[in-house]
Amino acid sequence: MQTTALYKTLGLALCAAFISACSSTGDVEEGTSEATATETQAEENTQTVDTAGVDGESLEAEAADAQAALLEQTVFYFDFDESSIKSEGKAALMAHAGYLAANPAAQVVLEGHADERGTVEYNLALGERRAMAVRRFLMANGASSSQLKVVSFGEERPAVMGSSEESYAKNRRVEVKYQSN
Repeated sequence: MQTTALYKTLGLALCAAFISACSSTGDVEEGTSEATATETQAEENTQTVDTAGVDGESLEAEAADAQAALLEQTVFYFDFDESSIKSEGKAALMAHAGYLAANPAAQVVLEGHADERGTVEYNLALGERRAMAVRRFLMANGASSSQLKVVSFGEERPAVMGSSEESYAKNRRVEVKYQSN
């Protein structure tokens, strides 16, 4: 019996606290509201959007220009002793795959290269692994296997002569070369 009286008293005290917390302080004048002030501020901050320059033709032209720029990249570099494609080259390879998918008559030779470190046999195999990685990527993204030919030159055709890390990095590559029919 004493616990129910205690619960009732506690419930009444909480209700009184809730009601007093919800009451207004009277700081707002009649005729104005915070919502009106917020709406005015939102109108001042609103910027107009010019939709006259945005149409389907200009967007398609921009996309075609971007695609053409990606197709201009035909050399893809690799890390030392690696045959995995770097993330910075994937967008350009996607563009090449799209071009090959849209043009079934196009033919490409993928030339794999390595730097001078390692044996001749190892570098030939590494150049082939790199070219095959590019081939698999292109095929996974729409190119046909009949459009792609893989050749490895290993260390035999360096892009840059020298024994520095900079020249080694330029020689670890796959070149995408389109063939004319």
